[in-house]
Amino acid sequence: MSANTRTGHWRDVLLTALTPMIWGSTYIVTTQLLPPDRPFTAALLRVLPAGLLLVLMGGWRPRPAEWGKLLMLSALNIGAFQALLFVAAYRLPGGLAAVVGACQPLMVMALAWRLDSRQPAAMALWGSLAGVAGMAALLLSPGAGWDGLGMLAAFGGAVSMACGTYLTRRWKISAPVTALTGWQLTLGGLMLLPLAAAIDPPLPSLSGTQIGGYVYLALFGALLAYLLWFRGIARLSPVAVSSLGLLSPLTAVILGWALLGQSLSPQALLGMAVVLASVLAVQWGMMSAAPK
Repeated sequence: MSANTRTGHWRDVLLTALTPMIWGSTYIVTTQLLPPDRPFTAALLRVLPAGLLLVLMGGWRPRPAEWGKLLMLSALNIGAFQALLFVAAYRLPGGLAAVVGACQPLMVMALAWRLDSRQPAAMALWGSLAGVAGMAALLLSPGAGWDGLGMLAAFGGAVSMACGTYLTRRWKISAPVTALTGWQLTLGGLMLLPLAAAIDPPLPSLSGTQIGGYVYLALFGALLAYLLWFRGIARLSPVAVSSLGLLSPLTAVILGWALLGQSLSPQALLGMAVVLASVLAVQWGMMSAAPK
């Protein structure tokens, strides 16, 4: 791999890494800024306005043969993932939801083995395993809160996003990144609309802080984050992209420590160091396995 190719690879990695870091802020925004007990409304307001804006800007329309795949990707990447993400965010304190979702890279590897008969590089495999071990150190650190439904939602969100990440790269719908992102956000938002209307209580009169929280989630957590995410999927391997999801719990834990005064045990600090090392190991492993 040439020096220019390596530079381009790491630029793509760094830009894609911004997405899970932004998503890691979802938990503190949800618990501190948004009205309580409205997970599906939060998911809806996060994705649908951003999606409609991108669709209007994009000018691209799916071909008839692409609708089935686009609906499936929208359900996995947006509808199911966002619904489960906010259920977990409301029920699990301190970024624990992001920690549970850190098994995503191993799920993507399992899909690659099972469906494509392709084995990721050994360094990537061991790096992902180390990342899960680091996440376990965060998960089992003293003071971690447990909620059965929240844990199940966090795990389900990881499964949904892993399948969506893998299939997005595998199917390669012929659309610009902006248009593909916009259509998935829009269709996923429409899937969330009946859930929000049927299950969540109506929104109260919103304060400026609450409006700001929803705006942040829409502009940064959906529009910018998903543009960078789908750009990364188009340029990097699914395993390399998914491993960056380990940065989400790190961000959540650091924000909880910095803004809410949550404590970090030595065990948690060790877990964070292991996670960072594992992310680098996966990226090096997948880069070394790429065709020369």
